[in-house]
Amino acid sequence: MTTTFGTAPPLCLTQGDPSGIGPDISLALYNQTRGNGEAFFVLADPDLLRRRAATLGLAVEIAETEPEQARAVFRSALPVVPLDARVIGEPGHPDPADAPATIEAIARAVGLVHAGRASAVVTNPIAKSVLYRAGFAHPGHTEYLGQLARDLYGRENRPVMMLWSRELAVVPATIHVPLAQVPSLLATQDLVEIATIVIESCRRDFGLARPRLVFAGLNPHAGEDGALGREDIDIIAPAVARLAAQGHDVRGPLPADTMFHAEARATYDVAICAYHDQALIPLKTLAFDSGVNVTLGLPFIRTSPDHGTAFAIAGTGAARMTSLAEAVALAARMARARA
Repeated sequence: MTTTFGTAPPLCLTQGDPSGIGPDISLALYNQTRGNGEAFFVLADPDLLRRRAATLGLAVEIAETEPEQARAVFRSALPVVPLDARVIGEPGHPDPADAPATIEAIARAVGLVHAGRASAVVTNPIAKSVLYRAGFAHPGHTEYLGQLARDLYGRENRPVMMLWSRELAVVPATIHVPLAQVPSLLATQDLVEIATIVIESCRRDFGLARPRLVFAGLNPHAGEDGALGREDIDIIAPAVARLAAQGHDVRGPLPADTMFHAEARATYDVAICAYHDQALIPLKTLAFDSGVNVTLGLPFIRTSPDHGTAFAIAGTGAARMTSLAEAVALAARMARARA
């Protein structure tokens, strides 16, 4: 039986670090849409959201519910599926005692999607340092999601981080590593695998029958024919050649300093970059408030705002919910594509 998206399970938002701006922007997004946007529920401590709404002066009704009732509730109140753990959630003052609730929200969100009770996971920002102090064993959100996918879906996966905006989509081939280690971490086979995951997701989730990918060179001028380093010749170019031989629309390595102006961006769908800042500087320059973090390569949809917990402004009303709104909209778009 085919179900229309209007009757499909709603999106699931996690509360994120309860002392950060996750509760603020979740409340602000609902307050703006008032039941007229994409239906979602929040996995959270309901009392946290009530306290934060009062702090922010937002007249948002909080309704404790189950995922199956969230669409109906959404028309008049913010649906909240309560966590087992209660939180302190003092704005701007993160507490390791709240870490179990943060972790519970992520794990339960993936479980609800796996059970068909939610269409996608949208994660609010977490503070890894707070979780580490509570014994969290994973480097970050992405790695924990990969572990949950293995546990629940019973198959190996390779999570790939894509930063998406309406202006530009980028994938860093290496992420949170020292710049000095990047050349040794780049490998032709890894680049082929990353690009293959990106291409599959572009087809399935973004409706691109023939995605156009470009690879940024590691060195200035993409190595200047080896004069400025051989990594572009020895590592990146063979990956591009292998993908092209498989029939994919790929180019590169290209000089990174001429890849991101408007005319160049019109020629490709996704840019695969050698390292973190090479990808994120252009993305955040073009879409600082509206970029979305999308995890590809998982058996479920996960998006997230492309910013952190912003403890300094939590509870002040200064947080912008633009990136969360884009993350919700993109998760819904991807869910529709899969449906």
